[in-house]
Amino acid sequence: MSDILEAKDVRQRLKLDKDMLKASEVLSADEARFLVDTYYQIQDSRIRASAQVRSLVGNNEPSELLEWVGEINEDLEHNIKRALGRYAKANPVGEWSLGIKGIGPVLSAGLLAHIDITKAPTVGHIWRFAGQDPTCKWAKGQKRPWNASLKVICWKIGESFVKVKSRDGDIYGQFYTQRKALEEANNNVLKYQAQADEGAKRVGKTTEAFKHYSVGKLPPGHIHARAKRYATKLFLAHWHEVAYREHYKTDPPLPYPISHLGHAHHIKAA
Repeated sequence: MSDILEAKDVRQRLKLDKDMLKASEVLSADEARFLVDTYYQIQDSRIRASAQVRSLVGNNEPSELLEWVGEINEDLEHNIKRALGRYAKANPVGEWSLGIKGIGPVLSAGLLAHIDITKAPTVGHIWRFAGQDPTCKWAKGQKRPWNASLKVICWKIGESFVKVKSRDGDIYGQFYTQRKALEEANNNVLKYQAQADEGAKRVGKTTEAFKHYSVGKLPPGHIHARAKRYATKLFLAHWHEVAYREHYKTDPPLPYPISHLGHAHHIKAA
């Protein structure tokens, strides 16, 4: 009985009180980055523990302790998310991104914590810093040219847009769907043959990827990734637009491909 009460007491102490929630609104960027990283570490641990519990239950082995660990991790996840939600909502840019289908408190806070708008005069700076510029290569022996944590956040954003693409109120999942259709059409007429030829040199001839590369096409996974990156970069362009306007009280310059190279028209942020 005392063990049960002690476990409940531990879970009770994990709850955020009003003062801690209020303090979350003025976290430093370093503190917010730490909490975002911690959230995902705890989430991974909780998922592994849940899988282990299911395995032990299937083998008729006791799993009470692992279940308790999973519950503790779930409580921590929930409270860190609440704190990061308060941090994001306290910032006009964070509040805007929270209104986007697929962008929750952790992703919104992660963007605020990692991106300094004063160091990003154009969205291209964010794209490169976030590892979304495919022309930016990491040469051997050189410092990584992008922020690894922010790149992971952007990957999660892309995956989230894919998940919400059929939900009411979605914006960027629809852009993903539209772009994927375009990428597939281009792939079918061998528009990416040069890339496919290069890809064929990097994989084994018995792989599934080689079957596509060998006929001048990119594999489905590559097409999926290209469409996700497009939706994510468009969102980042809109994030930059909102952040730039909030900080400088004026519209940002257009991205270089639009202003100088005559690429597709500008899609303004909602």
